[in-house]
Amino acid sequence: MPVDLVPLASTSQIERTPSREDGIPAELEEDLRAFGCKLIHEAGILLKQKQVAVATAQILFQRFWYTTSMKQFGIGDIGMGALYLASKLEECPLRIRDLINIYDLLLQRTSHTLSSSPKPKDPFKYAPMSYFGNTFYDLKDALVVAEMQILKRLGFNVHVLLPYGTLINYLRVLGLTSRKDACARAWGYLNDAMQTPVYALYAVPTIVSAAILLASRQLDIALPSSPPDCWWDLFDAPWEDVWSVCGYVMRLYRERAPEGED
Repeated sequence: MPVDLVPLASTSQIERTPSREDGIPAELEEDLRAFGCKLIHEAGILLKQKQVAVATAQILFQRFWYTTSMKQFGIGDIGMGALYLASKLEECPLRIRDLINIYDLLLQRTSHTLSSSPKPKDPFKYAPMSYFGNTFYDLKDALVVAEMQILKRLGFNVHVLLPYGTLINYLRVLGLTSRKDACARAWGYLNDAMQTPVYALYAVPTIVSAAILLASRQLDIALPSSPPDCWWDLFDAPWEDVWSVCGYVMRLYRERAPEGED
């Protein structure tokens, strides 16, 4: 596939993202990216949206922040716009009202969770928007603007190559299709990687190879790894890049110190 059909971030964008140029710490940006993708994933589940549309939305969301600072747009608005756009691209459109209601619920729940930590308060209860209020129309305007900004800032280059078919082919080549645990684990790593920027940084063969590497090591599956017979070389995946993708994914699982503790 031609390289320009699957745009990746440039070196300058990776070294200094627009958000970092605006003074947002790298770790905070990474966490906000992950949280925005989690919102997209949760909204997709509640809306019973197809996985391909949810995955496409997460990748567009990640690409967007290599062109724009998080000080200019909210991650909720851009996530909502990305899911709405992706549902059109994958031909499984959503109703605007349904999408807005779901995001309103998710954002209310998040606000409740943050306000109640570290001590639990009353259980969360959703407060629906007033039928005659302005909240719905404000969110609708934000969604439309977000969709327009994603298209504009990505130069209408919204082609996304999803990794699932490639994973199945690679597992067949490596003789792992009979290992259901390995297939499920690698598939899960690909989905978790959606919360990281790797789909905007590396080619799909590299990301799929990283998912297989993590799965094989977790399950103690021996694969040829001694030069010149390294299995990832079959897929033209540079070892340094594969290892870097593994690092992005594993950082999602790092333990966090409770707030207020060093």
